[in-house]
Amino acid sequence: MPRLSFLLRFVSIGVLLHIYVGFRLIPDLPVPTAGKWLASLWLVLSVLVIPPGLLARRFERQPLGDRLAWIGMLAMGFFSSLLMLTILRDLILASLMTVESLWPGIVSLAHWRIASAAAVVVLAFCSSGLGFFNARRRAPVRNVEVPIRNLPAALDGFTIVQLSDIHVGPTIKHDYVEAIVRAVNQLDADVVAITGDVVDGSVQHLSNHTAPLGQLAAQHGVYLVTGNHEYYSGADAWIAEFRRIGLTVLMNQHVVIEHDGARLVLAGVTDYTAGHFDPSHRSDPQGALRGAPDDVNTRVLLAHQPRTAHAAADAGYTLQLSGHTHGGQIFPWNFMVRLQQPFTAGLEKLGSLWVYTSRGTGYWGPPKRLGAPSEITRVRLVGTH
Repeated sequence: MPRLSFLLRFVSIGVLLHIYVGFRLIPDLPVPTAGKWLASLWLVLSVLVIPPGLLARRFERQPLGDRLAWIGMLAMGFFSSLLMLTILRDLILASLMTVESLWPGIVSLAHWRIASAAAVVVLAFCSSGLGFFNARRRAPVRNVEVPIRNLPAALDGFTIVQLSDIHVGPTIKHDYVEAIVRAVNQLDADVVAITGDVVDGSVQHLSNHTAPLGQLAAQHGVYLVTGNHEYYSGADAWIAEFRRIGLTVLMNQHVVIEHDGARLVLAGVTDYTAGHFDPSHRSDPQGALRGAPDDVNTRVLLAHQPRTAHAAADAGYTLQLSGHTHGGQIFPWNFMVRLQQPFTAGLEKLGSLWVYTSRGTGYWGPPKRLGAPSEITRVRLVGTH
């Protein structure tokens, strides 16, 4: 019932936003009446296809579910740009109306309304095309150096390749994942870390598409922690599947890695919200260190959501690797992330704790990225005094 209530609210808000765009944009489009009717029809179709696209992973029939997802998510991505640009247009027109009221005749409001309406549509198409390219290309490698005080000399240059938020599902499949794996294996990492939200769907539908992750290679192993989307998709089944293909799933646990005579503690916690789905999975950064050697001061935590950082800092970790935010994925949603998470993207510090937040290796929802490029992150520990 709560999910149905949320869906109804989401659809209602979507309808209202489509009506807003239609009333504000269509009357001023420089096209004949037939063109305006076609634009109105597109908005109606957009309202109808977006909800099934969001729910497509629940469809048992394949490839019907995938096709609905592609249609709905492409429409959602385009409408997102259309909405933001329409709001921006209204702000510009409001400013011009103010200028016109103060200095009559200095601007032609009629000209601006027509030209700006056309510009909104053109820019929405262009930004959606660019965003599609950014999302569907293989994520580039992003190099990040983390300066760590009193780092053992043997760990200077230790590399952790981080993947996050791949979101294997209706629009991200085997070939997309395989390309990521090939790129990672060329980096000769000491550790590969996957910080959650690997999947959007069941093991039954997606195990063939996540299988390439079993080919990931690193000197000291490949480690994974759960994200919130694993819990939406059946976390216990996915944890078993990840272990079956050879990944080490850390559930409020740690391992001690010995590297050229030095030691590092690598810990991983379940998702910040995991306890809401299964009380036995409650995220516990402090508990993940239980039994860790006291004399090992370099402690790295894998935690899907950046907001684990406060507990991680209290527990004495050196570095936290997170994802979840996608860096906002589509401008200007990056500004909204801060309402829920302390960090949006990149390397930041909380007290003595370094926190790196990946923008994600895949994408969620619309196959679109603007202002928040995807990444395969190569984190390199660097000693400092």
